Amino acid sequence: MAKLRHCCTVLLLLFTSVSAHSDFFTSIGHMTDLLFVERDLVSSLKDYIRAEEDKLQRIKRWADRLDALSTAGSQDPEGFLGHPVNAFKLIKRLNTEWAELESLVLTDVSDAFVSNLTIQRQRFPNDDDQTGAAKALMRLQDTYKLDTETISSGRLPGSSSVATTSSVLTVEDCYDLGKVAYSDVDYYHTELWMAQALKQLEQGEESSVVDAIAILDYLSYSVYQQGELERALAFTKKLLELDPSHQRANGNLKYFEYQLSKQKKLEVDDNDEERRMWKENRGRRDDYLPERKQYEKLCRGEGVRMTPRRQSRLFCRYYDNGRHPRFVIGPLKQEDEWDSPHIVRYHDIVSDRDMEKVKELAKPRLRRATISNPTTGVLETAQYRISKSAWLGAYEHPVVDKINRRIEDITGLDVSTAEDLQVANYGVGGQYEPHFDFGRKDEPDAFEELGTGNRIATWLLYMSDVQAGGATVFTDIGAAVQPKKGSAVFWFNLYPSGEGDYRTRHAACPVLLGNKWVSNKWMHERGQEFRRRCDLHWTE
Repeated sequence: MAKLRHCCTVLLLLFTSVSAHSDFFTSIGHMTDLLFVERDLVSSLKDYIRAEEDKLQRIKRWADRLDALSTAGSQDPEGFLGHPVNAFKLIKRLNTEWAELESLVLTDVSDAFVSNLTIQRQRFPNDDDQTGAAKALMRLQDTYKLDTETISSGRLPGSSSVATTSSVLTVEDCYDLGKVAYSDVDYYHTELWMAQALKQLEQGEESSVVDAIAILDYLSYSVYQQGELERALAFTKKLLELDPSHQRANGNLKYFEYQLSKQKKLEVDDNDEERRMWKENRGRRDDYLPERKQYEKLCRGEGVRMTPRRQSRLFCRYYDNGRHPRFVIGPLKQEDEWDSPHIVRYHDIVSDRDMEKVKELAKPRLRRATISNPTTGVLETAQYRISKSAWLGAYEHPVVDKINRRIEDITGLDVSTAEDLQVANYGVGGQYEPHFDFGRKDEPDAFEELGTGNRIATWLLYMSDVQAGGATVFTDIGAAVQPKKGSAVFWFNLYPSGEGDYRTRHAACPVLLGNKWVSNKWMHERGQEFRRRCDLHWTE
């Protein structure tokens, strides 16, 4: 199991972003720590402000006293200084007290705050984290078909009807999202977010950082890159109304006008259909995921609906696994989620207390989740798996051992050859796109290093409820399983013949709202010979 666990050493330099990618956005569990870091810094900042205010009050008292003395003396200088006490005090003030005042003014009360900021900054996210969080928002936008206004206003499906100020995107936020998309050569999302920034600006929102000229510059180029010359020209003209001397816009104006006239002379078809397809694919020319539309439809709850006849074959029942001693008196609540392949859910399997202990054990060890490269077999991170995970062995805590034994009692499978319990926490837009849990024929070395055969079955325990999103969907059959805290779903990845069941291709939908914790247990073929007998003719 050691080879399946990865740790990363993060080297941070003060006030720099030169670091290994910490991937804060991939785990809500880790991001909660950032809230407390910021809270501590705000408290430290307030202490600094109070110290500065106290310092200014002391200086003000000095100024008031000295002003009164100098005013009194300046009315009759000779008479004032004729009094020996006044003469002494003037010399004393200028020689000693003004030096004390200078020392007070030069006193730096920011040391404590700067020192705290320096220490805490080592835990800050970096540029990669910010980019990752921005892309996660756009992923949610695409998967759940959300418009920019919905996201910007903070009124996400599943959230309260009234968004708080902290969950609303400003003009600068929308502009920054557009810039991230632009840097990724994603002109589709560049246009959407720059248009939203412009809309909020025109509605009266103030910004000291972003102006309409900068936004229109991005807008004109992004729509041009999508083949919309007339709109690119319109945005350019609008920009030039605000800044007639804008060098790039003047050059673009001539170029766009030339291209349009050339297009009309050649009577070139605008190819509206091609642009429509471009928009539908969100600017992706070659999508590596062939079933993306099906995957996203399932995530939105638009999946396959079973016929009433098939639905009638799904049951809820009390299950004792063939009168297993542990379940005779207290049978389990079992529910059929799908008929073929058979996917079942067990309700109220693990207590809240035990789930919290598992999270507590996993949290300090959460690392960016990896996948096995099908070509090299090397574990590596991938953009289609956005979460953090940790591995827990049965020997590490009685609760982990207890969960393992419970899985064995329920499934009837030997867990001694299973992988350690994998705990995963999904962050902003966290997901795992469609994949197989078992090794296919074109991956002969997938689990060779374990020496326990292929993954025969999957046990997936939901350790949190999710407000919106986060379903487990099976793209080949159209099934969607919603997260429910304390319940677990179970299915076989292999037929009794040992062949892979390709119908079990599944995915973890992006978490739209909330915090998703799960734990997985993958049972392997070795040790199951007398628990699930092999049948070479069984492929159904």
